[in-house]
Amino acid sequence: MKKIYFTFLLTVLTVHTYAQVDRSKMPAPGPAPEINLQDPKTFEMKNGLQVLVVENHKLPRVSIQLLIDNPPILEGDKAGVSMLTASLLGQGSKNIPKDEFNEEVDFLGARINFGSQSAFASGLSKYFSRILELLAEAAIHPNFVQEEFEKEKQKLLTGLKAQEKDVSAIAQRVSLALAYTKNHPYGEFTTQETVNNIQLTDVAKFYENYFVPANAYLVIIGDVNYDEVEKLVEKFFTPWTKAAPPSFTFSRPSEVQYTQINFVDMPNAVQSEITVENLVDLKKNDSDYLSAIIANEILGGGGEGRLFLNLREDKAYTYGSYSRVGNDKYAPARFRASASVRNAVTDSAVVEILKEMKKIREEPITARELENTKAKYTGSFVMALEDPATIARYALDIQTENLPEDFYKTYLERLNAITIEEVQSAARKYITPAKARIVVTGKGNEVLENLGQVTFVGEKVPIKYYDTHAEPTSKPNYEAGISEDITSEEVLQHYINAIGGLENLKSVSAFALSAEAQMQGMQLQLEMKKAGKDQFMQEIKVAGNSMSKQVINHDTGYMILQGQRQDMGPEELKKMREESILFPEVSMLKADTAIEGIETINGKKAYKIKLSEDKNAFYDVETGLKVQETTTTEMGGQLMTSILNYADYQEVSGILFPFLITQTVGPQSFDFVVQEIKVNEGVTEADFE
Repeated sequence: MKKIYFTFLLTVLTVHTYAQVDRSKMPAPGPAPEINLQDPKTFEMKNGLQVLVVENHKLPRVSIQLLIDNPPILEGDKAGVSMLTASLLGQGSKNIPKDEFNEEVDFLGARINFGSQSAFASGLSKYFSRILELLAEAAIHPNFVQEEFEKEKQKLLTGLKAQEKDVSAIAQRVSLALAYTKNHPYGEFTTQETVNNIQLTDVAKFYENYFVPANAYLVIIGDVNYDEVEKLVEKFFTPWTKAAPPSFTFSRPSEVQYTQINFVDMPNAVQSEITVENLVDLKKNDSDYLSAIIANEILGGGGEGRLFLNLREDKAYTYGSYSRVGNDKYAPARFRASASVRNAVTDSAVVEILKEMKKIREEPITARELENTKAKYTGSFVMALEDPATIARYALDIQTENLPEDFYKTYLERLNAITIEEVQSAARKYITPAKARIVVTGKGNEVLENLGQVTFVGEKVPIKYYDTHAEPTSKPNYEAGISEDITSEEVLQHYINAIGGLENLKSVSAFALSAEAQMQGMQLQLEMKKAGKDQFMQEIKVAGNSMSKQVINHDTGYMILQGQRQDMGPEELKKMREESILFPEVSMLKADTAIEGIETINGKKAYKIKLSEDKNAFYDVETGLKVQETTTTEMGGQLMTSILNYADYQEVSGILFPFLITQTVGPQSFDFVVQEIKVNEGVTEADFE
């Protein structure tokens, strides 16, 4: 009986306790966690290097960060010299050859990386002395070798060439150039021309001017002893000659005076890149810095932001829309809201972004938005403290951003004290849609007509036009040069005649092609074979090893990717049969194709023929030769466009074939140089087994 009574009492108490909790309401937030950030011990060397040491004995590891806090550097007609300097630093030293240096770093299980004005190293604390010595050795005695310079220069040029077709890369560089002008360090951009102006002596000069200890900070965090650190730093960094960087000034960028669209035409764009930006004077030591961060977070800081919820969740215009507000002690920073959207909704997306920017200025945020954002920042801030790199960054901020010593210790306390009114005040100050520069990079013949109808606060938003190098240009004319009498069949016939004529093409029953390309220092080998009756084989090898292979033989087909074989389904077979056609234009003569317009491809006018919903081909207006094909596919929920450029046509057995095939997918680009083409030979049935 006693046991039954006790159970009954416990149940009553449980029900009573539950009744006291209203689970329909979010629990009130507790007090801000107390932040116990360890103050670094500091000392300054005679050459100007300032050293910060934080002892942390939880794990037997150490991290070393070297930062040279110079003002922005204008590189001018040698833009790219800082990139080349960064790539050459850390490749050994004058006293240690590159291979020996890298082998020892690997042996120690360490990591050493360099930027043009920075360095980072990490590893086990028992090897701290040697890791610090290797870092100092590479930083103070760099080994700038002509052979390595040429390699890194070629890598940079290859990357820049690939970017010329990368819509997002073009959008980023143009938006910066328009915001700051190309005569500002933040607005200038690296081109193949500026890189070709750079010599090894320019890299050495850049290093001598800017990799100096006057504004340098060395932060060491981990399982170390301060006294030992001081001795080792004095030993290894005393040879670093005292010097200060050259001083110079650059013009201050100015805000646009009215809302405007700056359009960049990219004919290969399958979606539009939108950046809505304005300049802001915001520094970390400003009293409203945290309020501005909160305002931006609510607008577009992540998946809970208004931009994301509007453009993705509600409208389904994009996979994500975000915003960011920058801070900078040297120059104005940028507020920017961005999205990559489908061509058909480009104008609507611009309208919605402006609407959300206007709303956060004019209407107070909700208490729930503020609470959720504070909770998010509190959690991320506390979790970040587990990373030694965060501690290093905070210590550097105190020194370089003119922050009070307790800036991060009181961070959460100040964050939780922010009010709705303070957030709205910051939004009004730093988010200014009435002076917004809206940079749209996209396919003009599909988006410009609707963009021209965009209005903001009752007035039509004017459009200015720029090329991919941020130079003013005229509005694209997509009808120019198209004769009303010309048909797609005539364009295809012109191509067939140009490469050898219909009779010659019909005489071909098979051909084999082999080509080579370079990818990050490795050799790619392409082998392709086609026979006339739905037979096709393509294999790509990397350094002699097969990476992918596709084969169809009439009604069957398979793919092998890194050793894994998979049979093709009906849809894949259908597409591969189209690829197996020896000369597709012959079969397309009587097909349902249409001229979409004339576009500029690699500097020349070309007819655009729509072959299918996802494939287009471009034929040079003058020569008739095919210069490009674009194919759009969906991968992982994103639209991806593969571009094939054809050049260097040469005659084989009376037929012209392109001997340079450049394939571009996203930021990756490969130049396949054809080594050999065999017509009506070199192909057997065994190739398609």
